[in-house]
Amino acid sequence: MAGIGFELRKLLRKDTLLGLIRAYAYAGVISSGPWVLSIIGILIIGIFSLGVVVPDLAVTRFQVTVTYLIAGSLILTGVVQLAFTRFCADRSFEHREDMILPNFGGVTVLVTLISGCLSLLIGLFLFPGQSILYRVLLVASFVVLSNIWIATVFLSGMKQYKAILWLYALGYTVTVAAALLLRFMDLEGLLLGFLLGQVTLLGGMLVLIIRGYPALTVVSFEMFSGKYLYPSLMLVGFFYNAGVWADKAMFWFYSGTGSDVIGPLRASLIYDIPVFLSYLSLIPGMAVFLVRMETDFVEHYSNFYDAVRDGGSLSYIEEQRNQMVFVIRQGIFQILKIQAIAALLLMVTGAQIFAALGISELYLPLLKVQLIATALQVVFLAIINVFCYLDQRRMLVLLTGLFLVLNILFTGISLYLGPQFFGFGFLLALAVCVLLGLWLVNRKMGELEYITFMLH
Repeated sequence: MAGIGFELRKLLRKDTLLGLIRAYAYAGVISSGPWVLSIIGILIIGIFSLGVVVPDLAVTRFQVTVTYLIAGSLILTGVVQLAFTRFCADRSFEHREDMILPNFGGVTVLVTLISGCLSLLIGLFLFPGQSILYRVLLVASFVVLSNIWIATVFLSGMKQYKAILWLYALGYTVTVAAALLLRFMDLEGLLLGFLLGQVTLLGGMLVLIIRGYPALTVVSFEMFSGKYLYPSLMLVGFFYNAGVWADKAMFWFYSGTGSDVIGPLRASLIYDIPVFLSYLSLIPGMAVFLVRMETDFVEHYSNFYDAVRDGGSLSYIEEQRNQMVFVIRQGIFQILKIQAIAALLLMVTGAQIFAALGISELYLPLLKVQLIATALQVVFLAIINVFCYLDQRRMLVLLTGLFLVLNILFTGISLYLGPQFFGFGFLLALAVCVLLGLWLVNRKMGELEYITFMLH
């Protein structure tokens, strides 16, 4: 993420309120990415289509379809996202940027083939009662979304941040506008509008990527050779994304909380709406996380390893290690503080928001639980980021794998215990992983000099 770190430090060096606001705005939008923004877009499309699209069930089917597309594409591409990020970072460190674009082409080809074949089989065999157009749009949207998540890897290394922000705005404006204009076609029109917006977003990303990285070839699969591939990071990406969606899927397919929507797709009204609303509170916490990690932490991290490579004094090396520990502690405290403020605001206004959306206040207790869980998820991401920097891949596999297992286990228990325990499975899984992660970070930072000098 060094590219965005440079830009954030430049904004913060201005030492003005405007510079501070701009830094956090950049960080909030870029760190939240299209995933949170797509939730907002789907909600807007749904709100303005109700009463216009006939029947209203088509709006629900559209929202559920897009939710499954996002979840499935994130889990699928999670297998290669971190591994590809590491490949790009290593090649940049070696000043071999000419390898990045061809391997992006290789990853894109592979993701397109796998996502295309998988979605084609699903469309053919699991949606026999739907129109051909619906199934075509399902396949196309899944392939485009999968490629967007891969292309997003490059955004962290770009320096054209104004262009990126305008691109996000354009992509989601087209998504909402096209879906609303085509809503006379009912479900297929909403999906077609969504696809047009995502194609716009992906096209803009590809233009920025091709302009930003030189290359002599278009497609290369060198990343998947034993020399460059990191299977542990592939596991981490899969475990984390599967863990995030595990509780949602269990509520969808549990007979007491889920209901059929379209084909094999199910939804849980009691769980989905509070969860989606709680994820909007991620934006301020993610902004703080990115600013702290990509400015102060990265500065001391770079100083530490530069001193190790260049023969710096032991006292200076220890000082930089201590500064990293301090930044981690302060960063986590600030994340919790800003997430607490965001959560309190949503708790206070939750009743009004639910009333405006026509949702029963019976969902408010679950919203409060999910807001706390969301705050812990941002802290968990910060811990994962620290271990990525320290190259502690075993710790990453342990934490993300434990998160997936505990989320499934605790959510299953909460479903058995009844409605008053809904949401606590996800919350407790994150709480355990955060506490364990903080302990492991503290331990590894205390051994950092030994790990750096003796094991490498």
